[in-house]
Amino acid sequence: MLHLTDVETGKQIFSSKNEFRISTLKFYPTDSNTFVCGGFSPEVKAWDIRNCQVIRVYKAAVQQTLDILFLPEGKEFLTSTDAVSRDSADRTIIAWDFQSAAKISNQIFHERYTCPSLTLHPKESVFVAQTNGNYMALFSSQRPYRINKKKRYEGHKVEGFAVGCEFSPDGTLLVTGSSDGKVFFYNYHTARIIRTLSAHREACVSATFHPVLPSLLATCDWAGEIKIWQ
Repeated sequence: MLHLTDVETGKQIFSSKNEFRISTLKFYPTDSNTFVCGGFSPEVKAWDIRNCQVIRVYKAAVQQTLDILFLPEGKEFLTSTDAVSRDSADRTIIAWDFQSAAKISNQIFHERYTCPSLTLHPKESVFVAQTNGNYMALFSSQRPYRINKKKRYEGHKVEGFAVGCEFSPDGTLLVTGSSDGKVFFYNYHTARIIRTLSAHREACVSATFHPVLPSLLATCDWAGEIKIWQ
């Protein structure tokens, strides 16, 4: 099911049955009436909440979409998928044209690891993919979305968990959870670890900065515990 709730009133604005279990959903960056969702299906769907209708379907030869990331202006977006085989790593990250639903590229990431989360740099034309190889890879967010082979953020552990990562609001730090319960802060420019926090007993699966107060960080773990850090 898809549910849209008004935060101020608590009322449900929109509720609709979807044909597959949803694991990721992102609003269109310049139009809050449109969102894209994916999950346990070869399809990613774009919905219009004004008429509760699917307006576009994006089809790939995959079984699951792990994360969705809109690129600046929203004309293109990326999906990370479960499609990794021993002889091929195409389709691990796919770039799509939002309007036409055409695939722009599926030859972006060639390592044989799935990427549970994607995040965009707030100022520069780059994005980062968290990988199950226990490192984060850096890519250009402009075609042809080349990987930066000189920079790799490693030291934390992913180990099959859907570990999230995010840039600080000023773009100088890259923060990630870790399957050992720690939070890692990397210097974006040098890729060095600045510090770690022993945050949780279970796997830390998300760390996110407050959008207005950059000294505040929220983390959560596999068991459902949420902590706020100064």
